[in-house]
Amino acid sequence: MTRTVKWREMSVYAGVAAVVAYCLVPFAWMLVSSLRRTQDLFDTSLLPSPVSFASYRAVLEPAQGFGRALFNSLVVAGITTGLALLLATCTAYAMARLEFRFKRLILTLIIATSMFPVVSIVVPLLKLFTDIGWVNTYQSMIVPSLSFALPLAVWNLTTFFRQIPQEMEHAAMVDGCTRGQAFRKVIVPLAAPGIFTTAIITFIAAWNEFLIALSMTNKPDMQTAPVAISKFTGATTYETPFGSQMAAGVLVTVPLVVMVLLFQRRIVAGLTAGAAK
Repeated sequence: MTRTVKWREMSVYAGVAAVVAYCLVPFAWMLVSSLRRTQDLFDTSLLPSPVSFASYRAVLEPAQGFGRALFNSLVVAGITTGLALLLATCTAYAMARLEFRFKRLILTLIIATSMFPVVSIVVPLLKLFTDIGWVNTYQSMIVPSLSFALPLAVWNLTTFFRQIPQEMEHAAMVDGCTRGQAFRKVIVPLAAPGIFTTAIITFIAAWNEFLIALSMTNKPDMQTAPVAISKFTGATTYETPFGSQMAAGVLVTVPLVVMVLLFQRRIVAGLTAGAAK
């Protein structure tokens, strides 16, 4: 019996290790490739020898405009996340607390709107934004991204608000709070793990968005980081700057990794909220 339990534990650890390796090996390969010299890019060694930062210097040259692209991505992802959380928090609270007809149908429709393929709405949106003069603006990227981020945020936060007992609000209102004050001072702090988790998911989705940003901008100074990476060119027409692309990929990934590491406790608390009462 003990041997069987040990084999089960070992199989679980082996499965987790396989999943972690599957997720991290591409990033490790990208990091190692970004630290190789151009002539060493196709080496099969596990570590770069010698280590070279030439690719990073090439990416961060002012002529490449990659710093501006990172700033644009930060603006678009930050505003999208902020607006999505503000609107989704109020909407999700109403969906969790109010009782009305067709509520389940409305929630289904909300999540269904985020399942439409982006390519199906790009052309109509481009025509609309061209007519109103929104092409090459932040709002032309924020509004479409928000249309996909908001339904997911509403769906996630509705679940978190449902797990908070209504007696918490009633107790606050007995102590003199209005419903709005009870929501701001009691419910929102209790739902903080869920809000942080939703914020991380929304930010990552907006940060990695490519098709909308590619379609709505044609000026280099308005492009986001994923679009800028796709348009890296080499010194000649027949050269592909793999090293620069790898370095740019690392620079795009690092902010997400840092953010997850900083808020990992909140994320874990949010993902496990409701698992045990």
